[in-house]
Amino acid sequence: MRISDLLKFARERGEPLFSFEFFPPKTDEGVRTLFETVEALRPLGPAYVSVTYGAGGSTRAKTVELVKRLKRDAEVEAMAHVTCVAASQDEIASVLDEVAEAGIQNVLALRGDPPRGQTAFVPHPEGFRHASELVAFIRSRPERWRFCVGAAAYPEGHVETRDLGQDLRNLGAKVAAGVDFLVTQLFFDNERYFGFVERARAAGLGLPIIPGIMPFTNVEQVERFTAMCGASIPPPLRAAMEVRRADADGARELGVAYASLQCADLLRRGAPGIHFYTLNRSPSTRAIVAALRASEPWRG
Repeated sequence: MRISDLLKFARERGEPLFSFEFFPPKTDEGVRTLFETVEALRPLGPAYVSVTYGAGGSTRAKTVELVKRLKRDAEVEAMAHVTCVAASQDEIASVLDEVAEAGIQNVLALRGDPPRGQTAFVPHPEGFRHASELVAFIRSRPERWRFCVGAAAYPEGHVETRDLGQDLRNLGAKVAAGVDFLVTQLFFDNERYFGFVERARAAGLGLPIIPGIMPFTNVEQVERFTAMCGASIPPPLRAAMEVRRADADGARELGVAYASLQCADLLRRGAPGIHFYTLNRSPSTRAIVAALRASEPWRG
């Protein structure tokens, strides 16, 4: 089912969507663990799951295969990430044909990050420079690719575009090209999300904007991710993290508690759902979603 339809039905019921993001494991054991994680999360009723590309498009084939297996074997709705990195238009078309033939109806269209060791994005000579061009390419052949297309949004601005006005104009180009919904980069300050939504609405962007939340499990991990994506850590959270830097259990408990509070506030204030960056682990996400379903903050 198309994610845009899932969002519509959820809105009519007055309920949020929960979705989970995974990355392609490097080993067979990692793949088994991923499917065990999906199975553990299934009772929580995920609306869909997604699978990322590795840096520089390095896991393209594995991503496509995992998305197909999740749709076929795990019987969950799946969304494939598709990026512009190191790919010609013909290669991208081949990926889109393959996922379409497998019955995948949803794709997340991204420019993608530069390959490891490179600091700047360099487009393939026969590819695309921007996600907006990729979206337009997908929309150019509706008879072949009747996808629901999602795109990324950055509440604090893209790490390469800290000018929020320019970042919003870039987002507008993606939406104009044919995006159906947006998923945000991770953030730890909900006011960043709501401020971003307000700016987007003022710019005439009325499509659903799903907040992306990462329940962190250790301090070094969250510092590494925020450095990569440009997200900020509020001072009170940073202070609480510092106290637990050498306390693995304490850091994990803080991550679950903080994300739970974040999600409850987001849903209470009207976010259409939560997209969890799971890091291929289930315990933290399971605890958070179970607590949210038990308390139903969106009805408060």
